[in-house]
Amino acid sequence: MEITLSSYARELFSCLDSVRATGPKGELKPDGAMESAARTVLKQCSKGRKVILIGNGGSASIANHIAVDLWKNGGVRATSFSDSSLLTCISNDYGYPFSFEKPVSMFADKGDVLVAISSSGKSENIINGVTAGRAAGCKVITMSGFGDDNPLRGMGDINFFVPSGSYGFVEVTHLALCHCITDIVIARNN
Repeated sequence: MEITLSSYARELFSCLDSVRATGPKGELKPDGAMESAARTVLKQCSKGRKVILIGNGGSASIANHIAVDLWKNGGVRATSFSDSSLLTCISNDYGYPFSFEKPVSMFADKGDVLVAISSSGKSENIINGVTAGRAAGCKVITMSGFGDDNPLRGMGDINFFVPSGSYGFVEVTHLALCHCITDIVIARNN
């Protein structure tokens, strides 16, 4: 199949249009889940809490980008744990599966919002980071794709799932979802 801009745009729209959302009690309407995610960020940050974002590879870039947009444009404290010194130190000393667990355990406070992004939803270091966030009392928002049975998909208070097996489409959709949450936060804080 030849890839054209038109075919790519149609597939991307299909991914955006087919995002599924769940919470602890089951399926959520995507628009309602998006509103709930933004409200969670706003509510927790109004209490002095922060947003922590974690991801690997392209998802790390999304985490970094959104953390900056949230604090610079949205006026909320936000950070990501994708610094190369941090990742290589923790991975060397404890192993890569603990690359997010250790910093989340150290820096997360009760009531913080942890946003965990993983295309496959199977990354051990992301799963461990969410487990550490839960232990710290964080509110958790997850973003995953690929198989709808991936473990990350059921770990959050709000879970966004992109039913695609393509890294590009999953990552671009995750970025759009993160920007939507961020834009809601910015609009409400201005």
